[in-house]
Amino acid sequence: MSGGGRCPDCGSAELVEDSHYSQNQLVCSDCGCVVTEGVLTTTFSDEGNLREVTYSRSTGENEQVSRSQQRGLRRVRDLCRVLQLPPTFEDTAVAYYQQAHQLAGIRTARLQKKEVLAGCCVLITCRQRNWPLTMGTICTLLYADLDVFSGTYMQIVKLLGLDVPSLCLVDLVKTYCSSFKLFEASPSVPAKYVEDKEKMLSRTLQLVELADETWLVTGRHPLPVITAATFLAWQSLRPSDRLTCSLARFCKLANVDLPYPASSRLQELLAVLLRMAEQLPWLQVLKLDKRSVVKHIGDLLQHRHMLVRKAFRDGTAEMDAGEKEPQGQGQGQGLGDGGVGSSSLELPAGKRPASPALLLPPCMLKPPKRVCPVPPVSTVTGDEDISDSEIEQYLRTPQEIRDFQKAQAARQAAQSVPNPT
Repeated sequence: MSGGGRCPDCGSAELVEDSHYSQNQLVCSDCGCVVTEGVLTTTFSDEGNLREVTYSRSTGENEQVSRSQQRGLRRVRDLCRVLQLPPTFEDTAVAYYQQAHQLAGIRTARLQKKEVLAGCCVLITCRQRNWPLTMGTICTLLYADLDVFSGTYMQIVKLLGLDVPSLCLVDLVKTYCSSFKLFEASPSVPAKYVEDKEKMLSRTLQLVELADETWLVTGRHPLPVITAATFLAWQSLRPSDRLTCSLARFCKLANVDLPYPASSRLQELLAVLLRMAEQLPWLQVLKLDKRSVVKHIGDLLQHRHMLVRKAFRDGTAEMDAGEKEPQGQGQGQGLGDGGVGSSSLELPAGKRPASPALLLPPCMLKPPKRVCPVPPVSTVTGDEDISDSEIEQYLRTPQEIRDFQKAQAARQAAQSVPNPT
């Protein structure tokens, strides 16, 4: 072979091609040195100079996709097809996955985080295009842990610098309620429990908006609130047949998981409805409780804005007026029992009106108890010796310093005098 290369050992230009184990190699015919042994792939300049190239520096590494990334890309495309997303969504999700897979924090992450990466890219794509899709739906399809998924989702959004809008509460209610198995009769769902989807969705939206106005949604996970609102809406549409059904049985019939705080959110919603029922004249005489108030949810939601304003926001003004009346009774002696009886509140003498519920978040109405730390046990008795270096920290004025020096000199002089025997 008469080429431009030479043997690196002897410098001979007599290089010939030799087939060894079906692999063509360049061998020096003078000394027998194999010039190109073990070359996986080369660049054009390296082939001309007949230099070996490691795989990490070759063009093959950039062209070949790892098996982990191939599995992730297939999972992204499968998710998009299962969810019946448009083709543009699939292309965007694949692009996000390829960008995220190049990040050092993702490539060196645990396998559990890599498996949910495909779902995170699909969810980001749907959120950016206002496609109603919940994080719980993706976790169900991937059999993934919700905490791991949410942490990976926030990490991807931060690392890629993406602008992802939050899912609207109305869209979340529609998407979540559509998964309930209560809209068609089946062997597992009796006929009296089947409900029209549009009626149930409309009333659920009204209850969720009521919960939002009364601070029951702010700072909390929305699914327990939506579950409680859906249960009340379902009960109120046919209360005679459904009041005996519990929240746990309702979730079992609907084939959905029961969130842990849903029972607490249900009690808070019922407390708000009872407070609103006290403002309707035709409901004040019925002595409603948390079970019977469900029958009148339709009336309460019809006058929702007026009842919330009267039961909560106007309550502070009534409380201020009630505080001023006892002050006026204490200042003037002419206001006796007749003055109290003539008031619009018609309360007995010496009693203040009941304080209305304030419209505040539950965390402020019932703040959690803080554990008081146990003070450390002090072993200082006051009889400990104070060193000279420490006592200088307590000397403030020049006069104190002079007095201390005089006392110290007098002490040394007293110690130098021998004791008489």
